[in-house]
Amino acid sequence: MVTDATALPEPADRNHRDRNPLDRFRLDDRVAIVTGASSGLGAHFARILHAVGATVVVTARRLDRLEQLSSELPGSFAVAADIAEEADRERLVEATLDRFGGVDVLINNAGIGEAMAVADEPLDRFRTAMEINVTAVWHLSKLSAPSMIERGGGAIVNIASMLGHVGSTPVKQAHYCASKGAVVNLTRELALQWARKGITVNALCPGWFPSEMTAGMESDEGSQQFIRTNSPIPRMGELAELDGALLLLASPAGSFLTGQSIIVDGGWTAR
Repeated sequence: MVTDATALPEPADRNHRDRNPLDRFRLDDRVAIVTGASSGLGAHFARILHAVGATVVVTARRLDRLEQLSSELPGSFAVAADIAEEADRERLVEATLDRFGGVDVLINNAGIGEAMAVADEPLDRFRTAMEINVTAVWHLSKLSAPSMIERGGGAIVNIASMLGHVGSTPVKQAHYCASKGAVVNLTRELALQWARKGITVNALCPGWFPSEMTAGMESDEGSQQFIRTNSPIPRMGELAELDGALLLLASPAGSFLTGQSIIVDGGWTAR
């Protein structure tokens, strides 16, 4: 009888001695979906994946920004979608399959969060955060997985946060911490369910980086003092400092890495 174990794919390259090790970080001939790609981390991730050879599908609500980004990335495809909506998530994956025939990499980047005390936080705000930050991650992963399995494997990278591992107060945002903590454990479970199907599932957990959600922090002296006081590396991160972790998790270089969280936070969570 053939067991699941005997059906496991072989490592991508056993005879690698004469190859450039950087080749394993490339994504040539792979199709990558990046959500929340109209600005900030998502737009940056799309550019990095494109730079290493991926055909990139960028999605967000703001079509004008997506089209501007897509114009910079030859061969890319812009799909306007609100990932809070089930139908839009389905349409995004269907459009990708129709145009490119499959999905190899999914970067679940889109998310929301804002500072507010739980006493002031409306129930609808918490529900919306869970829908976008957690349910959409689950749903897009579920929709993309069959194509990845059919194509021999794939990589799912969920953009969580260091705040999925620790609390955020004095920056109070219970909905964000709860949702990102859920993403971290969802990542583990999806990794276990799909490991024998050739799909790796990991979480990239940034600390304080410039983005729409942290807009203003980089120029606010109080925010900067807060970071300098509490972060072992006493500054905000630069977008390029996420590139190594992103490419490790999205590319064949990370083919034996699954169910993990890589926290890129300047040592914040090591305290």
